Amino acid sequence: MIQKTFLILFICTICIVSCFAQEDTLRVAEHPKKSFPYAFVVPSVLISYGVANRFSDDLRNIDRRIDDKIQQNIDRQYTFDDYIRYTPYLGIYALDLCGVKAKHNIVDRTLVVGSSLFFCMSSVYITKQSTGVLRPDASDNHSFPSGHTATAFLGAHILFKEYKDVSPWIGIAGYTVAATTGTMRLINRKHWLSDVLTGAGLGILSVELSYLMLPVWHNLFKTKFSDNNVVINPFINSDGAGVGAVWVF
Repeated sequence: MIQKTFLILFICTICIVSCFAQEDTLRVAEHPKKSFPYAFVVPSVLISYGVANRFSDDLRNIDRRIDDKIQQNIDRQYTFDDYIRYTPYLGIYALDLCGVKAKHNIVDRTLVVGSSLFFCMSSVYITKQSTGVLRPDASDNHSFPSGHTATAFLGAHILFKEYKDVSPWIGIAGYTVAATTGTMRLINRKHWLSDVLTGAGLGILSVELSYLMLPVWHNLFKTKFSDNNVVINPFINSDGAGVGAVWVF
């Protein structure tokens, strides 16, 4: 009963946040967001599937059948999914060095990355702790949703939105990495299919909400940051990835 109540509240919270973010954006945005409703279709479908899975034996049986097939055909585990999930973030910043211009300046991109990670990881952590879904390998009860997949799709979706006007292949490359990450979580028996799909949806949804919040940050600080007075240093190592920033004012 507690799990069902939480999931219903979780969905309602996402809807409410989306509505308020839209209202704030329409008040302060410099350009109207004509495609706003359509941007939330894909993540809503993915998250809805994962939520429905918690109530449907038929959908859970799909998860089990896929895991059974994996056990029958793959007898080893791989660890590179721990690292490749961060590669889209490198592209978000490194493409500047190659002369590829992003849609937003580096500070706005960092604001989007930071707020997206906050929305996404908060949702992932709370959901994992509240639902207590057993992983396929029975290692713990924090299977739902997949944090690795959420992280990977978050970075891939920002990559797509920043560079889609330059080349759609940049976004496709990011999504390929993200899909590979999700697939490896299945192969390693760390997640069910529903975990992976929900993680992907949360990553994409968090990005869409963060872009809606950009005009709110601009309005809050009364100015747009520029690349001239900010130094951004992204980093990645065996323990994770992050971004360091120095603002000169």
